[in-house]
Amino acid sequence: MSTNQELADAPSVDIVLTAEAAVEVRKFFDTEGLDETSAALRVSVLPGGCSGFEYGLEVEENPPEVDDFLVESAGIRLVIDAFSAQYLAGVHIGYHSSFKGSGFTFENPNATGSCGCGTSFSV
Repeated sequence: MSTNQELADAPSVDIVLTAEAAVEVRKFFDTEGLDETSAALRVSVLPGGCSGFEYGLEVEENPPEVDDFLVESAGIRLVIDAFSAQYLAGVHIGYHSSFKGSGFTFENPNATGSCGCGTSFSV
């Protein structure tokens, strides 16, 4: 389910947060004393990384900006800026944990390539 504030003519951004990823976001919100009904996870794309772009995740405690997309997935509010939205449509954000390490994963149908670290991609 997606909603856009002040962007009625803009396309929606469909992002899926897996149940495992949502659990980890909730753990972080709890640790930081944040209410998940008002806090959100900002998902962004930034220039950089080995392949040209990298993903960014940060906690957003302020209301979304006018040009932000507000999406809810797995009960977590996600905020996406207009620049990042073009690269994030259809992305699945998961969480992987193993003895080698743990972290969020991104399956991006828009990416034409990625590097070995999994946090950098090209389009």
